[in-house]
Amino acid sequence: MTTGWLLRGKDNRLTAYAPTADGVLRWTETLPGGPGWTGPELLPHPGLLPHLAFAQTAEGYVHLLGLRDRPRAGGPKNREVVHAVQFQTGRALRDWQPLGTPHTKDVNAASRTGRPSAVVDARGAVHLFVRNGNGHLSYRSQSPTGRWLGWGGVTPEGGKITGEMGAAVTDDGRIEILGPADGLMTHWARPKPDAQPERAEEGEEPAASAEETTGLCTGPGRVTHFWRDTGTRTLRAWRPGTAPTDLGGPGSGLPALLRTPVGGLDCTILAARGPDGRPQVAAYPTETEEAGLNWTPTGEPCTGVPALATDGRGRVVLAVVGEDGALRVTRQKDEPGLALEAWSRV
Repeated sequence: MTTGWLLRGKDNRLTAYAPTADGVLRWTETLPGGPGWTGPELLPHPGLLPHLAFAQTAEGYVHLLGLRDRPRAGGPKNREVVHAVQFQTGRALRDWQPLGTPHTKDVNAASRTGRPSAVVDARGAVHLFVRNGNGHLSYRSQSPTGRWLGWGGVTPEGGKITGEMGAAVTDDGRIEILGPADGLMTHWARPKPDAQPERAEEGEEPAASAEETTGLCTGPGRVTHFWRDTGTRTLRAWRPGTAPTDLGGPGSGLPALLRTPVGGLDCTILAARGPDGRPQVAAYPTETEEAGLNWTPTGEPCTGVPALATDGRGRVVLAVVGEDGALRVTRQKDEPGLALEAWSRV
């Protein structure tokens, strides 16, 4: 369930990425705003697990982070976090760089390492976070020069992380990390890029049951975290200091998130895979989740998580990978509101 896989480069062209067993498929807009695309082209990387995390710098550099498994005789596979960079739209990826895991001497623990989540700080350095093989939070960061520093970790109190971590960064550079535990969402904040993550005080974390989380900066110094409840299969939103809000939208997987003006109003747009497999979309004035969301299904059944971005003309773009493996795209109409054009198959 890869999220955030549609990104706009410095030249205002969009790129879509889809991880496969043999590497990464990539589609690239031929001109800013489309409608033409090239691809899919395969960027080979055997052993890559079908999940990626993305982080993009202000210069448009796209960082891809994933997990790679390599066969090992007589035991679990050798698992490691890997990292590659695309500096310009449509250009080749730099070579994949192995970053290891928090468990340099314990192959069994390393094989249980969770999927990475990543953010970029104001200096353009990447910070990645994973659930380690012992169910605790581990992280690794770049220095301002781009050199990767060693692994660090925090041992949470009151239980182990059971799901996948989700990290997001505020406008002032504060990193927040949320991870599902047994009946609780464990929450950390990293006030500075070189500081150790600090766990929230007891009683400040929401009771919840989820498999994975994602987040978005929605106000000055604030992140809103989203997850899908494992019982009701509906989406929920939470900001520190508030109670979780039920957003409806039953289905599967995390939502795609986009904060952008719609009709001059600061809005948050969500797109998710509905119970019938079709993408469904909802939009609301940012941080007003309690007013309720109206979900609208659109298009044909898809696989994985939809993606949202704005194109070179400022229009909202919704993309999915269809059940046939083809990229499908719809864009905001040139009229007030969030009406979408007819879907096109790339």
